[in-house]
Amino acid sequence: MVNTKDKIFQVAIHVFFIAVVIMCLMPFVLLLTTSFTSEASIVKEGYSLVPSEWSLDAYKFLWSDAENITRSYGITIFVTLIGTFVGLSISALLSYPMSRSDMPMKKQLAFYVFFTMLFNGGLVPTYIIYTQVFDMKNSLLALIIPGLLTNGFFVLIMRTFFQNSIPHAIIESASIDGAGEFRIFFKMILPLSLPILATIGLMQTIGYWNDWFNGLIYITDSKLFSLQNLLNRILLNAQFIQNNAATLNAGEVANAQIPLETVRMAMAVIGVVPLLCAYPFFQKYFVKGLVIGAVKG
Repeated sequence: MVNTKDKIFQVAIHVFFIAVVIMCLMPFVLLLTTSFTSEASIVKEGYSLVPSEWSLDAYKFLWSDAENITRSYGITIFVTLIGTFVGLSISALLSYPMSRSDMPMKKQLAFYVFFTMLFNGGLVPTYIIYTQVFDMKNSLLALIIPGLLTNGFFVLIMRTFFQNSIPHAIIESASIDGAGEFRIFFKMILPLSLPILATIGLMQTIGYWNDWFNGLIYITDSKLFSLQNLLNRILLNAQFIQNNAATLNAGEVANAQIPLETVRMAMAVIGVVPLLCAYPFFQKYFVKGLVIGAVKG
């Protein structure tokens, strides 16, 4: 039976977590309302959850470039899907052998993966290799390949999951029954590893979706701009026009009346909404995948 002291403790815990949820939601709500606020209202009153003057100017400004934004959405979705699938496959195929006790030189391979987390070749050698050796400049491969093999953290997390969550007796039983390594991996290991696959998949999805740096250095063809890269360039162009309005001609001066603050917020909303829609499908696996090794069976 729950006594009064326990009831007070439960109420306090609920109040605490409700406060945490509100603090987590508040920045996004402020971001959303600011994107629908008039620029004059922000200049006069600052940011507010309930602005005195609402406006769609920021979205009208972005809508004027709807064709490019739609094309960039398609490129980002394509790169995210292909990059996540291939990256997840490489991580699983590399981490599973490292988790097997009968794998020769697995410690050396694990150290090699860990070493890549501490050191890399640097930006200039990487750029030269991708552009002059593999000729990937102005190619969608330049948005996919750099994210595939550079994250040893994901490999080590998956190796730990395979070691702690997949009983070796299952593998031995399947082997005794005549199953080969590929059949064991695809028919037994992967179905039992949905939590870690969903968790790593979500992390890679976020990484590819938010990536703008590879597009900045490898892509100069405007038809290949990803969404983040395009939004970043729109923002830079708007800032340039606004800062140099005095030296521009009449038509450009008209464009200088850009609601820069609200455009920033509207761009963030456009970029984050697809991830918010995808997150609930991963959420049920997310917590289970992150607590690997916490419970010993």
